[in-house]
Amino acid sequence: MHLARHTITPTLQTVIVNARFDQDSHVFTTITPQGYAVYLANPLRLITHRDIPNGTLAHVVPLHSTNLLFLVGGGLNPLYPPNKVILHNAAQGVDVAELEFREIVRGLACRRGMLAVALRRRVCVFEIGGEIALVSRLGEWETCDNERGLLAFASAQRATLLAFPGKQDGHVHLLHLSPCPGPAKESGKPVRRHSLSKPPKRTLPTPRNPVTIIAAHTGRLTSLSCPPSGTLLATSSEKGTLVRVWDALTGTVVRELRRGADKAEIYGTAFRKDERELAVWSDKGTIHVFSLGLDGPGTSINQRSALAPLSAVLPLPKYFQSEWSYATFRLPQPATHTDLGTFVLPDEPEIRCVCAWVEEQAVDERGRPREGEVEHKLVALTWAGGWYRLSLPDRPKESEKGKEREGESVSRQLSLEEFRRYGRWDGWG
Repeated sequence: MHLARHTITPTLQTVIVNARFDQDSHVFTTITPQGYAVYLANPLRLITHRDIPNGTLAHVVPLHSTNLLFLVGGGLNPLYPPNKVILHNAAQGVDVAELEFREIVRGLACRRGMLAVALRRRVCVFEIGGEIALVSRLGEWETCDNERGLLAFASAQRATLLAFPGKQDGHVHLLHLSPCPGPAKESGKPVRRHSLSKPPKRTLPTPRNPVTIIAAHTGRLTSLSCPPSGTLLATSSEKGTLVRVWDALTGTVVRELRRGADKAEIYGTAFRKDERELAVWSDKGTIHVFSLGLDGPGTSINQRSALAPLSAVLPLPKYFQSEWSYATFRLPQPATHTDLGTFVLPDEPEIRCVCAWVEEQAVDERGRPREGEVEHKLVALTWAGGWYRLSLPDRPKESEKGKEREGESVSRQLSLEEFRRYGRWDGWG
C-alpha cells in the first residue's frame, strides 16, 4: 500500500516579545503576540493576564507592585500608536491616561510619582499625581542617539537618581530629582512585599553638589542600571568586554569588571538588593556574577590573574589587572520540533534573557527559618520561554584562591534550583 507523504506541522511555540521586572523585582511582565501577563517573581505565580486578539505591544512596564501598567504599542499590528504611552489600570481593565509624542517611544522607566520616557534623542520626565490620571511634564533633556531607550531610575524611598545617556556617545547624564516617596498606605492598595535585606548603609539624602556627567566609555552604551538606592551605577559599551561600576555621587570608578576577552552585546546588569554583587548577561548565553567587595579590603572574591599583583611595579595591560566573575551559568539550548515530531537542539543557545535578584528566608537542614539570615537567588527569563531560579555557589576557600590563574576554568557554577517552560495557553505553569 502506497501512502502519500505528509509533513507534520511543527507545534507552535510561544515567543516572548519582551519581559520586564518591576523596580523591586517582586513582579514581572511578559508580552507575547497573544497578549501580556503579570507574574509574582518568586515563588512563580500568575497574578493577571490579558488576551489581546486585535493588537500587539512592545512594552509593558509595571509600577512597583501596584495595578498600574505603562503600555506602548509595537510589532506588526500595534494595539496603540508606538508614539504613545498608555497608563492602564490592570485591576479595572481601563486606560486612565495617555501621553503622546512626535516619534516612537524607545524605552520607559518609572518610580513612585514619576515616569521617564526615552525617545531617540530626548528623555522626557513626568510627574504622576496620587489619582494616577493627573500627569504633568517635569522636564526634557537631550541625549545622544539612544536607540535602545536606556534609562535607570532609582526607586527606593528618598532616592533621587535618574541616569540616561549624555549628549556624547559613552557619556552618562546623572539627574537628581525630588526624593522618591515611600509606599502608599491607603486601604485597597495591593499588599507589597518588603525586602528581607537590611537597607545599604550607603543610602544617601539628596546630594548638594553631585556629578552630572560621567565619561563612562569611549563607545556607545549598551546597558545602564542602578540599585534602588541610586548610590551606584553600572555601565557597559558596545565592545562588551568590561562593565564599570561607578559611585553615582562622585563619578569615580568603584569596580572594573571583565565579562570576557571577546566582543559581545551585554543585554543588562542587575545589582543585588544589598549592593554586594552584580549580575551581568549577554548574547553569549552566559550569566556572570561578580562580587562588588564594597565592605572593605579582602571582601571581593572575583577571579584575578596571577600576574595582577605585579601591576603595581610593571606596566601590564589592563587585561591582567581585571576582575573576572566568580560564578557563571550558561543558559541551555532550547529544544525545537522537526517535521517528524521529534526534538532537536538548535545551533544557538537560549541567549536573550533578563535577570533579577530575589530573596528567600534562609532555613537550616530541618527546614526551620534562620533568624536574620537571607538567601539571595537569581531569576532569569528567556525570550524562548524559560524561567530559571538559580542559587549562588559556596564561597571559595582560602586554599582555592591561590590556585586560580586566568585562563583556567575555575569559575564556579550557579546551581539550577527550578525550571519552568512557558506553555502556549497557561504560561509558566
